[in-house]
Amino acid sequence: MHCIKSLRTTNTGILQLLKNTVNSARVGTDNIVLSRTHQPVQLLYWSAASHIQRSLHHQVGPDEDHGRCKTRLISGLEDLLFYTITEGKEMIPLSQFIFALKKTGLLTSDPRLRDCVRQMRQATRDSTGPVMMDQTFFRKCAGNNIMLLTQAFRKKFIIPDFEEFAKYINEFYYSAQQQEGGQVADYIPQLAKFSPDLWGVSLCTVDGQRHSVGDTKVPFCLQSCVKPLEYAFAVHELGTGHVHNFVGKEPSGLKFNKLSLNEEDKPHNPMVNAGAIVISSLIKPVSNKAERFDHVMEFLKRMAGTEYVGFSNATFQSEKETGDRNYAIGYYLKEKKCFPQNADMIAALDFYFQLCSIEVTCESGSVMAATLANGGICPITGERVLSAEAVRNTLSLMHSCGMYDFSGQFAFHVGLPAKSGVSGAVLLVVPNVMGMMCWSPPLDRLGNSVRGIYFCQELVSHFNFHNYDNLRHFAKKHDPRRRSHDDTNKMVVNLMFAAYSGDVSALRRFALSAVNMEERDYDSRTPLHIAAAEGHVEAVAFLTEVCKVNPHVKDRWDNTPLDDAMQFSHDGVVSVLQEYQRVYSDNDSQPDAEEQKTTLDTLKVVV
Repeated sequence: MHCIKSLRTTNTGILQLLKNTVNSARVGTDNIVLSRTHQPVQLLYWSAASHIQRSLHHQVGPDEDHGRCKTRLISGLEDLLFYTITEGKEMIPLSQFIFALKKTGLLTSDPRLRDCVRQMRQATRDSTGPVMMDQTFFRKCAGNNIMLLTQAFRKKFIIPDFEEFAKYINEFYYSAQQQEGGQVADYIPQLAKFSPDLWGVSLCTVDGQRHSVGDTKVPFCLQSCVKPLEYAFAVHELGTGHVHNFVGKEPSGLKFNKLSLNEEDKPHNPMVNAGAIVISSLIKPVSNKAERFDHVMEFLKRMAGTEYVGFSNATFQSEKETGDRNYAIGYYLKEKKCFPQNADMIAALDFYFQLCSIEVTCESGSVMAATLANGGICPITGERVLSAEAVRNTLSLMHSCGMYDFSGQFAFHVGLPAKSGVSGAVLLVVPNVMGMMCWSPPLDRLGNSVRGIYFCQELVSHFNFHNYDNLRHFAKKHDPRRRSHDDTNKMVVNLMFAAYSGDVSALRRFALSAVNMEERDYDSRTPLHIAAAEGHVEAVAFLTEVCKVNPHVKDRWDNTPLDDAMQFSHDGVVSVLQEYQRVYSDNDSQPDAEEQKTTLDTLKVVV
């Protein structure tokens, strides 16, 4: 403990973390036992976690205390994560934590953070003033969400720099807002009541990162955007073969409400009215109308992660009263024997009108789209809602047939699966990345949202989301999936600069991001060399006591970090390094390459 007492520092948070770390190590060395059949696992070089890693090498018996090991692992994560968020402070306002959380893309409405939010709300109710978050309160809030929060703050989500990405989305939104063309659909009286000025965009990534801008809480009817969802549900429950006995897979080249069938006397695809009406007759055919509707509503709510999904009875009545074309399509389908045996054509039409009248918001619609982007698993609940087969088929048809008579143009210019509706909605899916819902009532002559189409084109012109963009050689577009540490040279420069500046907060962020804290520059100097030469006691303490770096590494002049500290007469650093070298053992040296796979997945396996 002499090395800790000798630190000349005002940061009590770091000192307390180091003290807790050393105490944890002593307990771990005395008590942790590992079976010889188990292999030691190298975690991040983090406080208690690094001490546990060393103790795992003491294989002295078969009765490992898994619960105690797990507690110390989580404790190490919580400590490092807390001081990363607070930038070394002992306490921050709760609002600052919520703001930091939002920058990662996580919202307090996320079902995965339910326990965390409950603790924060309880603290707010119990407090008469501003709520402050200290380390104890943070542990209480983060206990059940430590994995999710660590991923978020380590920038391990699909969009690492989500704050920057959201700024671009806002730019595209405001640019699209200037588009004044188009007319609000009026052939369904209820749709004509919406203001042409309404405009909202929401997105949800496959990791549950959320962003919304504009009128994203205003409910609107899905209309034709329900068609891919209805089809996906039918394939999920009935299988591809059964569904496509009744409907084709090809674009029609005709208007969406045309009385037309393919050469096999089937509707061309599920994205035109004829195909959607037939599929309506396939879902729960033996159940009554109420049961069928409730069954689909329950499915859609699961797709939306229990976010808003409603029903507009006024729109449903308007659909029935003005649906002559759809009734004509229904009778044409009946004449051509397109429905399953014993199907009730009028009941199928009513059910279709009901489905088109289901309401969502941009926010809930984006989660539905993200469920498709995530292979059928809702990102914010983790529940599998659709089979992989259903999702693949749905996205394929959305890509080729989803945008009415503009489908070919959209596939060419945007290159993403999408579905539009006459309510002004555009459901957009970036497979394996995110889902989006854009909504603006004014439509172009083909029935697509003017602002929605413009926004999608702007999105793909800036980011390499087009299905056929080359991810390796097309440098003109940005890839928001690219992590900032992908550029090793840049990362090394930033790491060394953090050590040169004595920026412990930056060093802590690098450690939390699984960066090798023993990286070397062109002179073979490590961050410990640089921090020691500059006399940064706190940085040296962090690199030694928390990151457990090797103090014996020599640069190209054959100097160790201790040599540099002595050369520049940094007595405090010399004291820390001398004490650290005395306690440093062979087990603390650089682990082999396999052990250096310090990822969150490794931690999950251990836990």
